[in-house]
Amino acid sequence: MAAESPPRSRKARAAAEAALLRIVRNCGRQPEFVVLGGLVPELLCTASSFRHAGTTDIDVQINLEIVCGAANATVLEKALRGAGFAPEAGRPWRWIADGAPDQAGIKFEMLADLDNEPASSTILFDACDSLGAANLRGTGFAARDFEVRELSARIEGVDCRADVRVAGLAGFLLAKVAAAYSRRGGKDWYDIAFVLLNNDMGGPKAAAELVRDRFASELGTIQTALRELQANFDTLNSQGSQAFSQQMQHDHPDLDPSKFAETAMLAVQEFYRGLQLEAN
Repeated sequence: MAAESPPRSRKARAAAEAALLRIVRNCGRQPEFVVLGGLVPELLCTASSFRHAGTTDIDVQINLEIVCGAANATVLEKALRGAGFAPEAGRPWRWIADGAPDQAGIKFEMLADLDNEPASSTILFDACDSLGAANLRGTGFAARDFEVRELSARIEGVDCRADVRVAGLAGFLLAKVAAAYSRRGGKDWYDIAFVLLNNDMGGPKAAAELVRDRFASELGTIQTALRELQANFDTLNSQGSQAFSQQMQHDHPDLDPSKFAETAMLAVQEFYRGLQLEAN
């Protein structure tokens, strides 16, 4: 049975980031995977006065690892085990840290986007005992729009740093939209709205322009998921609007909560209009 994730918090984020650096350190080099989950929003929103809620998980897009072949997959599997992770029964794409108290319950999830494999299938890696990836359509955008970021964490009393591939703004948004369409989880809706409102490019309109610049010819492949995003922020009581409002109320109890849902709704609608999907 999977370990329950601890609540989102600054402490949980620090533990997830430290666990990621343990994995990278064990690889002995910069891994090819691209981080696309809840660790990314804070990196895309450095100028915001709001702080992202954090994460309890590490989600990575692994297409580039697959291209590099079995040797890379073997290194990654050993790195995960060395960092205290073990595969969840029946889900080789999800590994869970059950060791050190500061990282217990953290999930490391590997996502692929391969056209030659069925959607939602599990891909098993050659030369590995238990390593795989969930084939989730749309997550490949992160592998085609990423930045190398230096991450830092204190591990066993030592300040550690490592360069890691992290999804860029356009890649993150489209990969997250794909994940949200698949999982329909409140934390995905919150992450998307937070980044649209607080990104360093200047907000939802600027984000839409960047997505069009990078991926205009490919938006048709994810149009259904984008329409699902829009529908989940269609009203103040829609699932996405409420997910954002509830998390913001939890993180900022000193602020007036009456506008949180409206702010998220308007941001997503502006982003959706800016994509000009009808023209694609």
